[in-house]
Amino acid sequence: MPIRTASARWQGNLTEGSGTVRTGKGGLTGNYSFKSRFEEGEGTNPEELIGAAHAGCFSMALSKQLADAGAADTSVETTAKVHFDKTDAGMTVTRIDLETVGQVPGMDEAQFTKLAEAAKENCPISRLLSPGAQITLNARLAS
Repeated sequence: MPIRTASARWQGNLTEGSGTVRTGKGGLTGNYSFKSRFEEGEGTNPEELIGAAHAGCFSMALSKQLADAGAADTSVETTAKVHFDKTDAGMTVTRIDLETVGQVPGMDEAQFTKLAEAAKENCPISRLLSPGAQITLNARLAS
């Protein structure tokens, strides 16, 4: 497997500086700042990037679970809400709430939920993050 890379450049001090993050192949480039990370400023932040990575990984893992269960012509849309809180150890990602909606013709809610839980447990990003952050899941079929 290839090694994935990303880079970041920061200029200035913590509160007045700014930076840029970029994925290795250039598919994603974003600006970030103190305001985009700790307030409501324009740009992205590391926690949003973790959320995007987790949502993407989970959606692919759930797609595999669905295919292995015989589902065809599916779609999965996932949102990751990353909780970034002050703890005794400092600012910490404490919890990630995954919310996923699947369009899976012929599948019932119970089977979908079971497969989504399995995807949550087996997604490589979930396995990376779960020792330090609680991961919750709300999975439902599209109406």
